[in-house]
Amino acid sequence: MRYLFVFLLSIFISNYTFSQGCCSGGSGSPIAGGVSAGVLQEGQMELGLNYQNSFSNQLYSGSKLDTLSSNKIDNLSSNYLYAKMAYGVTKKLTLSVETGYYLDRTLVKLHPENIDNTQKSSGNGDLIIFPRYDIYDRTSERYHTEITLGLGIKIPLGKANDSTMVYEDPSTGQKTFTTSAPTVQTTTGSHDIIFYGFVLHEFKRAKFRVFANALYVRKGWNPLGEKFGDYIGAGLFTSKTFFKKLGVTLQVKGEWIGPMEGVAGVGLSPADNLMALYNVDLNSTGSKKFSFVPQISYSYKSFTFFALSDMPFYQFMNGTQIGSQYLFTAGMSYRFMPGKFLWKKVE
Repeated sequence: MRYLFVFLLSIFISNYTFSQGCCSGGSGSPIAGGVSAGVLQEGQMELGLNYQNSFSNQLYSGSKLDTLSSNKIDNLSSNYLYAKMAYGVTKKLTLSVETGYYLDRTLVKLHPENIDNTQKSSGNGDLIIFPRYDIYDRTSERYHTEITLGLGIKIPLGKANDSTMVYEDPSTGQKTFTTSAPTVQTTTGSHDIIFYGFVLHEFKRAKFRVFANALYVRKGWNPLGEKFGDYIGAGLFTSKTFFKKLGVTLQVKGEWIGPMEGVAGVGLSPADNLMALYNVDLNSTGSKKFSFVPQISYSYKSFTFFALSDMPFYQFMNGTQIGSQYLFTAGMSYRFMPGKFLWKKVE
């Protein structure tokens, strides 16, 4: 049961960070609800489902709220479902397959009554194939220590070129569309590589754990000629179990997102090309953020239910960008040994 708690709540929360450009946006970490921390038992399976809600109406210039520009946007929000299935191939190797679906991603600018100032999208996000390997595991009566490494790939399932209607001819009814801001796309459209590391030290008698993790996402180029900035994140956690079922975890998290890159068009520089075609200002991409993440979980038999909230206490945006404001994640997980059910049927 201790692994079930650690698996869910010793996680590095993906923020789906708003900031990657004022009206450009883009994800930070591609994993909602976090990367699975350690490994499962051999032959064990886990099914998980998370819901994530995010909202912001704050613009930042550097580390300061941009009050002069704050009336340029009403809100940026999303509602996201994330599912994963993991299986313990051996006692050291676990393989997970994870994917997400946006119920909506919405950007509302100043004067939302204008036809092109409200942009929305919904649909599939990405497929993540993520094996993890336990390279060190030592247990005594008082302590337990483990180190896990992971290497995964993110494959886009949705489209990164959803469009918004910007004009309708009143006489002919002909409609004109333009590519929506990357902020509201359901995927960056690129194939990315994910590197992950996790270290845990548990004090068994006190039911107290200290652990840390790190995540690096190497972003690729998408078909639109965009490369979103690489992502680096690290988290430091403490957690304790009460009454054998209730878990509380406190996390301090740091994130860095690199600036975007673009392919130059005919007669245009990369920056001019992105600004002209997709309304992306490369000078307003890339960010740093530190946040506090309180988490709570409750275990019942093979089920675990959890909730957490990301609370930024410092963020720095290159140029002027939409910052992080509210991010809430809730979910559940179910673990079982499928082999036991199969053997029962055979008998």
